[in-house]
Amino acid sequence: MYQNIAIMIVLLPLISALINGLFGWSIDKKLASIIATSFLSLSALSAAIIFYHTGLNGHIIHIKLLPWIELKGFKVDWSIYIDQLTSIMFIAVTWVSSVVHIYSLGYMAKDKGIVRFLSFLSLFTFFMLMLVSADNFLQLFFGWESVGVCSYLLIGFWYSKESANKAAIKAFIANRVGDFAFILGVITIIFYCGSANYKDVFSAAAELSNIKLLLFSFEFSALDAICLLLFIGCMGKSAQIGLHVWLPDAMEGPTPVSALIHAATMVTAGVFLVARCSYLFEYSPLVLHFITIIGGITCIFAASIAIMQSDIKKIIAYSTCSQLGYMFMACGVSAYNSGIFHLVTHAFFKALLFLSAGSVIHAVHEQNIFKMGGLRNKMPITYGNFLIGSLALIGIYPLAGFYSKDSILEAVYSKGSFMFIFGVLAAILTAIYSMKIIMLVFHGKTRLARDVFEHAHEPTKVMNNPLTLLVAGSFFSGMIGYYLLSMDKPNGYFHESLFNLHVYKLLIVHPPLYIKLLPMAVGIIGIIVGIYVYKSNTVVSFPRRRESSKKITLISNILISKYYFDEIYNYLIVKPLNCLANIFYLNDQKIIDRFGPNGFARSVNCFSILTGKTQTGYVFNYSLYIVTSIVIVISYFVWDTFI
Repeated sequence: MYQNIAIMIVLLPLISALINGLFGWSIDKKLASIIATSFLSLSALSAAIIFYHTGLNGHIIHIKLLPWIELKGFKVDWSIYIDQLTSIMFIAVTWVSSVVHIYSLGYMAKDKGIVRFLSFLSLFTFFMLMLVSADNFLQLFFGWESVGVCSYLLIGFWYSKESANKAAIKAFIANRVGDFAFILGVITIIFYCGSANYKDVFSAAAELSNIKLLLFSFEFSALDAICLLLFIGCMGKSAQIGLHVWLPDAMEGPTPVSALIHAATMVTAGVFLVARCSYLFEYSPLVLHFITIIGGITCIFAASIAIMQSDIKKIIAYSTCSQLGYMFMACGVSAYNSGIFHLVTHAFFKALLFLSAGSVIHAVHEQNIFKMGGLRNKMPITYGNFLIGSLALIGIYPLAGFYSKDSILEAVYSKGSFMFIFGVLAAILTAIYSMKIIMLVFHGKTRLARDVFEHAHEPTKVMNNPLTLLVAGSFFSGMIGYYLLSMDKPNGYFHESLFNLHVYKLLIVHPPLYIKLLPMAVGIIGIIVGIYVYKSNTVVSFPRRRESSKKITLISNILISKYYFDEIYNYLIVKPLNCLANIFYLNDQKIIDRFGPNGFARSVNCFSILTGKTQTGYVFNYSLYIVTSIVIVISYFVWDTFI
């Protein structure tokens, strides 16, 4: 029975996508909406059953669906593998996706392409489920690339907007950079292990760590190379520093897309992969240290950018980037359980924040928070939802973020990593930009046009009611994970699905009480600072000293320009590639085509024209040709005879 339920979880979103995608033109929008929401809701309920069976009771489900590749001992099947890690990912993906599907019925109600939109959402969910339920690297890669394709379709859903098209292409290309490294990693795994199945590869981890490679006088193991290549792929998918540039631009898609991509799918795939491959990464301390550094830098880097943004969706997008940094930082110190714990809690409150922001945008048709204000009384439910999501994000007790973020910072502190300071600083910035949104959007005097403000109201029930589930998740997921499932402990909920070489050492270390309370304490400080700075809807004045003002202006410009990553990439990569492309274009057009295909075509054309002119149709012309030919032939033989 449980195997059939597991298959239903994965296939129901695919069936929904196929029905609405192939027959959407011939079925009613209402019927398409019922199909999408009911199939996804059924998948979510099935995920809850599997969570009870596998997550709570520990019964692993492994189903081989179809044979796929079999070549000289190399065999890969289409399979569904569900352990504690997969079952919790099923919960996060299906439940958040179900809420997004239902919310979309109201948000996209007036859009002519709503059926196509629902089809893309369902397809996106299916590929994410295939990714997390794979038992081998090739099936994981299939889901990995497919969610990238779906993100391209969803980000560029409003294809008539040039900005949406550019954002979709940017996301697609940026992800391909990381995915190229991921492909190399998978190829290296197959080369050294002769298999792509998790079981075979993970069992060979210790041996791979003993295979030494040499590159530019630098010695490292084959496992180091594999883990580094896999993590670079994760950096692209999960928008870590350097490959993060696509994430804010992805806000060009409809808000439900932003919620789905940033909360429970796609960007979390990288964290999931590192956790799933803990059996490999544990034997590569060098790469783990690199992951810790990248995660720590990303969490403070993205949070600092969010402080200076004015677009409500981009602030939340950079918040996602920052929280993903926390998750990777946890994985880097071998606290994979804490990283996944935060992934799950983050899925609920980040989806709540995005969809609440969508309600605001839907009501006032504006995304610049400096043009809003005073919406607290107009939209009290949305205000309450946003406040709960923000407090959970900041990590205020007893909301979900308090438990999961605290677990990460404790693990980083216990490891003695300098990144702990970055995590604490990012927590302060998180509170400040969260209060920035709340104060500028919901408090103070409105800066909206009078008619827009007067007509601002709560969205329909189909948009508001589903958010109750996310509110509940923001409240209780942390408590459930901490008190009932012991997700914060390496020997707790995930003890059979995640691997840790130093699990007993982590259990012995107990950080002092002030470390446990520090994340919430700095969060409260950030809240106070945020309220003070933005209570009058304007930023407080800075010191009047000219030198200080210049420094602050310089810092502000850097943060507003997002550390000039786009400009640097444009100067170092885009423009040189454009120049190179123009050179190749000119070479192709002016040389190859001119003297090659086009030149040959012109020669043939001239020859045919000249030949055509000889065919006059007059007998005396043809007689002249014959006589001339005879004279030439006779002259040749005479000349040849006497000479």
